[in-house]
Amino acid sequence: MSEDGLVTLASKFSVEETLDRLETDLRAKGITVFARIDHAAGAASVAMPLRPTELLIFGNAKAGTPLMQSNQTIGIDLPLKVLGWQDAEGKVWLTYNDASWLARRHRLGPGTDASVSALTTALANLAKAAAG
Repeated sequence: MSEDGLVTLASKFSVEETLDRLETDLRAKGITVFARIDHAAGAASVAMPLRPTELLIFGNAKAGTPLMQSNQTIGIDLPLKVLGWQDAEGKVWLTYNDASWLARRHRLGPGTDASVSALTTALANLAKAAAG
């Protein structure tokens, strides 16, 4: 499903395993993983409940720089992020920003169309592989 620039797909695995799979795939492709944030652990540290929720932040200067050369404001949305989360029924989901939506949001020039298309495909393939 896609709504408000977000792409969400179901995972067959736990949040942790889904993001482990994604992180392994990213590293194998030479993509830098900058951080992994466990929001549920943060909530637990202040005695507040939160279902499993983890954010993976990653990127590649070779892919991102041309986008920023078109319009530097896209730097607010780079590096890329994927959120793994569990809903109230126990189902696990992956959510990320649609690259085409980001391009529209930041009014990237037509010279970035090929890069945005490649990024859209890469993100979809990475998410599908991680989600099983």
